[in-house]
Amino acid sequence: MRAPLGRLTMAVLAVAAVGFSTTTALAAPAAADVRINEVESSDGSPGDWVELVNTGTTAVDVSGWVVKDNDNSHVFTVPNSTTVAAGGHLALDVDPVFGLGSSDSARLFRPGGGTLADSYSWTKHATTTYGRCADGVGSFTTTTAATKGAANACPGGTNPGTAWPGGSTVANADATNAFGGNLSGLAFESAGVLWAVKNGPGTLYRLVPNGTAWRPDTTDGWGSGKALRFANGGGDPDAEGVVVTPDGLFVATERDNNGSASAPKVLRYNTSGTAATLNAAAEWNLTADLPAVAANSGLEGITWVPDAVLTAGGFRDERTNAAYTPSTYPGHGSGLYFVGLEANGTIYAYALDQAGTSYTRVATIPSGFPAVMELEFEPGTGRLWAVCDDTCQGRTATLEINTQGKLAITHTYDRPTGMSNYNNEGFAIAPHSTCAAGRKPVLWADDGNTSSHALRAGTLNCTTAK
Repeated sequence: MRAPLGRLTMAVLAVAAVGFSTTTALAAPAAADVRINEVESSDGSPGDWVELVNTGTTAVDVSGWVVKDNDNSHVFTVPNSTTVAAGGHLALDVDPVFGLGSSDSARLFRPGGGTLADSYSWTKHATTTYGRCADGVGSFTTTTAATKGAANACPGGTNPGTAWPGGSTVANADATNAFGGNLSGLAFESAGVLWAVKNGPGTLYRLVPNGTAWRPDTTDGWGSGKALRFANGGGDPDAEGVVVTPDGLFVATERDNNGSASAPKVLRYNTSGTAATLNAAAEWNLTADLPAVAANSGLEGITWVPDAVLTAGGFRDERTNAAYTPSTYPGHGSGLYFVGLEANGTIYAYALDQAGTSYTRVATIPSGFPAVMELEFEPGTGRLWAVCDDTCQGRTATLEINTQGKLAITHTYDRPTGMSNYNNEGFAIAPHSTCAAGRKPVLWADDGNTSSHALRAGTLNCTTAK
């Protein structure tokens, strides 16, 4: 059983000195860039695993490489045609071959098992995992969360990102106290329409440009936002994330604000008409498929990725263990829905039956953060963005489909230098068509309404659309 995040500080101090690591230099420079990065020896999913990282600038073929524990007869061989991308991570599920003990080692060998590449030993199970901090290059310590296949979650912010890939200037983008506290998810519908949700009371806003800022649309009853309800017409959805898709507008919730129980749900709303209150037209309750979490630690972000992007990238369906095939999920629309769980920093991909009657999990993806607060798909580049709030110093990560068909972290970015460490729970990237002078607008939503402003605007570098 994992210790709660709030109790990990003393565990880190007590366990950090338990292990030691050794690295043997290899003849091939590219191969020498592959190291053990993280080790899960207890309560892993689906079992014990050893993660590799490539700290170099070129991909490395690790076919035939060998992982052993402290017993030479325990041999896990990496399958053929396996590579680790430059800066990439590869998690190896060793548990079908051997389990890692409370006092054990993880040893990585070149093909044939005769040349030691890297090793790490410990004398007790970690409360989370053992990982290098900083990622890929530092010493092993106890992480703050397991991040299988992604950058390590290091204590004390010792795994910083790189500079924000855009302008350093950030400005207020709303009128004083336009929304108050609790503004959360954001999503662009077009260059001139931005949607936002408030998590208490559950409210949906349609925003339009107001000079260099944004204001609620004054047409069709949107001036003060519209109250959200569950499909039965009742409740007060704790709306945390929003996304607009060809199938409609979708909201992710943590709970019903009228109660105390967790309610991780995805709701679809019809936004036409002038009614002041919106009842969900469809509702997917993901409770049975997700880990049990506290009421305020559930779904925080939601985004949508078109099937065409996923199939072109070779996205792998973890349920079928084969390339994702949209026809496997009839009635799911034209893409998959990705939701972020605050409690464990994990992203889950779902095919949602658009009749609102069923769903199927297609993939489980580490965000690289101990908590994920927002998700945003960027069509112009094909990147999935994961956002952490002030818990992670306002860092964001980008994920792309790797050669194994998995969404894996490619970069972790610090917040712009011109923005304080706000409780940002919303993030939206303007359409690629808005690029000017090599940059396009981005917006953040501050749940804390710091200094009486909840929306802030910055810029992101434009790159060639894929």
